[in-house]
Amino acid sequence: MLRKLLMRSQPCRLYSFRKMLSAPKYRPFLASFTCTTDSQSKKENKKTVEKLFKLSVDIRKIRRLKGWVLLEDETYVEEIANILQQLGANETAVASILERCPEAIICSPTAVNTQRELWQLVCKNEEELVKLIEQFPESFFTVKDQENRKLNIQFFQELGLKNVVISRFLTTASNIFHNPIEKNKQMIKILQESYRNLGGSEANMKIWLLKLLSQNPFILLNSSAAIKETLEFFQEQGFTNFEILQLLSKLKGFLFQLCPRSIQNSMSFSKNAFKCTDHDLKQLVLKCPALLYYSVPVLEERIQGLLKEGISIAQIRETPMVLELTPQIVQYRIRKLNSLGCGIKDGHLANLNGTKKEFEANFGKIQAKKRPLFNPVAPLNVEE
Repeated sequence: MLRKLLMRSQPCRLYSFRKMLSAPKYRPFLASFTCTTDSQSKKENKKTVEKLFKLSVDIRKIRRLKGWVLLEDETYVEEIANILQQLGANETAVASILERCPEAIICSPTAVNTQRELWQLVCKNEEELVKLIEQFPESFFTVKDQENRKLNIQFFQELGLKNVVISRFLTTASNIFHNPIEKNKQMIKILQESYRNLGGSEANMKIWLLKLLSQNPFILLNSSAAIKETLEFFQEQGFTNFEILQLLSKLKGFLFQLCPRSIQNSMSFSKNAFKCTDHDLKQLVLKCPALLYYSVPVLEERIQGLLKEGISIAQIRETPMVLELTPQIVQYRIRKLNSLGCGIKDGHLANLNGTKKEFEANFGKIQAKKRPLFNPVAPLNVEE
């Protein structure tokens, strides 16, 4: 396929080359402009390009990804580089940061210094801060809502979240810092009330809340109406408060991000697929909450994939967690288990379950038992 595409593209290149050769000598200037829009007809800032070149930044990479930055009249290349160097970033690190986040050079140095102070509230030292900037330059150089960001950082610290968790929020869940502080406080209050209403103990509430936020900070982006709607839906489905709290903990708060209609569709499909009663379905969901958040097409594909491997509906009902695995992972694991003579068609699916690490550890134990005593280090040939 790739070869065909290359072959197809060659005549076009040849044609362009011939056209360029045959173009009149007195009109070379037109060849450098392919579009007449204001942004593209604007020339690059020569000083910006020169300063970036001195810092060993790959200008071609910037042109390819975010060329518009080079067109800006006002940039702060040297100032931003100095700030990074003061933090301890070496020449290679500075170049890498500016290549991946060229917007950094249009940020006000004052705003970047303020951002630096904010992030230092949760970083142990400047070395840790530099590492974070290297990994997540775009998060660091998003310098809006800084006062609001500071208030949210202080609020999270007062809640009892560790700085390492808050720093993870800054890099991977920065949207929650754009929430007004009042909105985040309101959402925390609603979560606490929901926990109490579901029968959670006051003594465990703080631990539960901090764990929930650590696992899924995006829960703060929900609305109070969505939380209320979701809780009412599960109560109408016959789940007890304790069971809802159990699901909420297992799903790490993602429960509130699910639409009741899609949950209903998934539950109806599962009920028909497994031919079970409402009570049995509830037990299946408690065993495998994935039945709630996977869409009907995904569930159907995974059930069909298991059936093709000779696994029965009864076996899936007994170990529904197997539905958390994609058909490709199921096929790979079955192949590995078959290589040891461990068929699963008539047995329990427990050996198939678990994360990659858990499966490999379990596979290693089975493998050790199956090896002949006279040659305990015999190699095992398994097709990957």
